[in-house]
This record gives sequence, C-alpha cells and structure tokens, in this order.
Amino acid sequence: MHLFFRTLLHLFLSRRAPRIAATDVASITLRVLPTDLDVLGHLNNGVYLSMMDLGRMDLMVRAGAWSKLRAEGVYPVMASETISFRKSLEPWQRFDLETRLVGMDALAVYCEQRFVVDGEIYASAMTRGRFLRRGRGVVKSDEVAALLGVDAASLTPPEWVQRWASDVALPSTRAEAPNIWD
Repeated sequence: MHLFFRTLLHLFLSRRAPRIAATDVASITLRVLPTDLDVLGHLNNGVYLSMMDLGRMDLMVRAGAWSKLRAEGVYPVMASETISFRKSLEPWQRFDLETRLVGMDALAVYCEQRFVVDGEIYASAMTRGRFLRRGRGVVKSDEVAALLGVDAASLTPPEWVQRWASDVALPSTRAEAPNIWD
C-alpha cells in the first residue's frame, strides 16, 4: 500500500508513454517524497525495492505485455532481489529509474535496475522474478517470452547472474526449509 497512488499514477503514465521492445531500457523519472524517507533523512532502503516494482511495471506496460499477462491471468512475483547502494537519494531529489531485461531461464526472468541522477548510478539492483498463473502455479519462461514478444533462447542470463541466482535461492516451497542457525 505504501506506493499505491504512485503505482496508479505510473500505470496511467506508462500507458501513454512511447512503446518499447521488452529488451529495451525503460526509464521513469521519480522524486524522493517525505513519505519515502528513513530516520536519517534519505530514501529508505526498503522503498528502493518498492520503487523497482514501478520500473518493472513500466517496462511490461510499454512493451505491450502487461495487458496480455492480465488477460491470461498471469502475474509477476519476486523470487530474489539484490541491491547495492553507492550514494544516498535525498528529499525532493529527482532521479531516473532504469529497468532492463537481462535474461531468462526455464522459470525466471532477470532484470537489472538502476537509480540514476544526471547520468551517475546511485544504486543498482538485480532481480529474479517469476510469473504465476492464478490457481495453477509457475508459468514457464517460454510462455512468458511469447507474451513479451521475445525469443527466450536469445536471452541467456550472464554467467554471474546465473551464479547469483543459484547462490541466493531458497529451497522450493515443496521442500523442507528448517530454520536452523549454524
């Protein structure tokens, strides 16, 4: 709910923005609002992740996939996210959030996202998302690729991304995952 109204605004704006290919870099301009701040007075680390949802939504809407996914009852969920911070975003500061599809494997889609001010990277993130069909589970990436209008075979994630995904993955929901601290 934190970014509910901003999400509606950007859904509206994305529908009116120029169309792009799913493999293009999508960019939206945002501003740090007082409700985005932590106790130190800069953009809260958790808000970065919420804002990244806006960037991925913009990419899907502008690539023409959002309405196709919704028509099929397919929706995205995050499986993994890693973010690195370089500089703080301050109150009222404008920045661009850039989003790019970097690859797909059998079950996941990988996006790189950057928070950029005047051409300089302030933060960078890698995300691993899955698409689910209501009541039926994970949608395979070849079906997602068809809805996105891309060739999944040509979108092999870079080796470091594959390693990262493997290193941060939790067990399947069907496997046991005991909470044991070493």
